[in-house]
Amino acid sequence: MTDGYEDPGAAATAQLPAVVARVTALAERLGVTQAEVFDIARLSVACGVPEPVVKALLSGRPAGEPDVQARFLQRLGLLRRTRLKPNGRKYTQQEIADGAGMSRQQAGALINGDRRPTMEHCDALQRFFRVHAGFLTAEDPEALAGALQRTEQELLQKLADRERAAAGPAEDPLERLLQDHGVRGIAWRAAQLPTDQHRDKVAEWLDMLLESVKRPEA
Repeated sequence: MTDGYEDPGAAATAQLPAVVARVTALAERLGVTQAEVFDIARLSVACGVPEPVVKALLSGRPAGEPDVQARFLQRLGLLRRTRLKPNGRKYTQQEIADGAGMSRQQAGALINGDRRPTMEHCDALQRFFRVHAGFLTAEDPEALAGALQRTEQELLQKLADRERAAAGPAEDPLERLLQDHGVRGIAWRAAQLPTDQHRDKVAEWLDMLLESVKRPEA
């Protein structure tokens, strides 16, 4: 794209209820409060979605969807308010321009909404503010689902750590993990996902999880 960026598909929109359900179940299993895992302010900062929209989406209510330009400006504004310099101050337009590899005029036009961003602009700004790819472009349900998936990863790691500790030195935590969750069950769930990208993400999570509980070297 050279004259704008693509409006992401709505595939992840249908995923949001499933992600919420998985995070809820993991939190209950670990004894983590719902208020902690579904903290509205934290999720808003993590995904760039306004707090009222986060609250509505978590409740299963439609929240509307801004057009791509309005979404970009809203997310960029949030980054400027929440990703600050070490001294606690906002980055200036010149600092953003220098860090993102563009002119001050380009940065100012993007920040003020006078220029439609390209994918290259979005990628450069995301790298500057050190946020994940898609932060500035993902639709609200997709962005929130992504933030909750990262919470899910953290909870899965806590669960693996707890099971490893409970197993003790006489029991192989890898075998216990597989017994608890079942290879067939994991494979079946992965097969229900809509795209290869989602299935690849499951494989990545499993690799991380298995690495955390792998057997010690003989």
